[in-house]
Amino acid sequence: MRLRTMLLATTLMAAAPAIASATTITGPYVDIGGGYDLTQTQTFKDKYPADQYGPAQSYGYKVGHKNGWTGYGSFGWGFGNGLRAEIEGTYLRSNLGGTAGFGSNDPLHGKDSSYGGFVNVLYDFDLKKLFNIDVPVTPFLGAGAGYLWTEEHAHYSNASYGGWTSSNGFSGTRGGFAYQAIVGAAFDTGVPGLQVTAQYRMIGQPGSFRNGQFPSYYNISGYGQSYYYPNSDTSSDHRFNHLFMIGLRYAFNTAPPPPPPAAPVVTAPAPLPSRSYLVFFDWDQSALTARARQIVAEAAQASTHVQTTRIEVNGYTDNSAAHPGPRGEKYNLGLSLRRAESVKAELIHDGVPAAAIDIHGYGETRPLVPTGPNTREPQNRRVEIILR
Repeated sequence: MRLRTMLLATTLMAAAPAIASATTITGPYVDIGGGYDLTQTQTFKDKYPADQYGPAQSYGYKVGHKNGWTGYGSFGWGFGNGLRAEIEGTYLRSNLGGTAGFGSNDPLHGKDSSYGGFVNVLYDFDLKKLFNIDVPVTPFLGAGAGYLWTEEHAHYSNASYGGWTSSNGFSGTRGGFAYQAIVGAAFDTGVPGLQVTAQYRMIGQPGSFRNGQFPSYYNISGYGQSYYYPNSDTSSDHRFNHLFMIGLRYAFNTAPPPPPPAAPVVTAPAPLPSRSYLVFFDWDQSALTARARQIVAEAAQASTHVQTTRIEVNGYTDNSAAHPGPRGEKYNLGLSLRRAESVKAELIHDGVPAAAIDIHGYGETRPLVPTGPNTREPQNRRVEIILR
């Protein structure tokens, strides 16, 4: 039982590194993914120049973003030391909500989307080296900078004034600098080079970096007339997107983990070599001959020179008997036991402790030489001394 436990423990220790070895990227890789986009509420501001109806005015309002989605794809290079660099293309989409327009509570509807690219630098943390934790998980941190185009389409209606109604909105595409922070973890799949990633990203777009403002309009109609004023601009403050994504990453040149060091082989102790001695008897006799006494003496002497835990003395007969029939088998069984007792007595005489000797009589059941019935065979009339 103890040996079996040692073998099982050794096998598990040898297999553990192969099961829990995390991937280190060296060379090219691709990464794709997507997930949920949560865009923070923004402040937009409409600016109207002075005209014949009044002086210049500006109106600020909040624009909320409903649930959205995002997707990305990237190509990168791992340097084999945890550091990675990649080029990423990304897309974000959400619907707009909120209120706007001349400080009133007019509902706002529409959609917006952002698309562009980043250059990212990331670092994979080797938990085995840092904390001696051997698991198939690789946490990573990263940051990126790039350029995003934001496309806005929003419209809202104002209250009626007499017979006149008005509507406002803004639309257009503007681009500018963007940055992002990345935190996540990659999980090995068991397929070399293939990992599942889970990550959070925060993308920021400063409003001051936008290349211009979104054109807005003011439309008023009534009494069969309509007036369209595309003479205002809409600006926005800092934009933040919070992204929660799942992805797949494949490293092309990921080398398989080095084989674990060979586990020490635990083997059962080799059994002690057995030594046996044969003592032969005359027919129907249990007394030792002079030659038999010499052999017993050799066995006794050998037991003092080798490590011996016990001595077996097994007696046998041939299948002939002084008393034929069933009575003869019983007689031979007793004869074999008497022969074993004679050898035991001689061993004790030669200095072997009696407690170390076990005797057995097997009669004619285990012949050394197969014969026909009722055959006198000298080699079957024997006692076997086994040192164990």
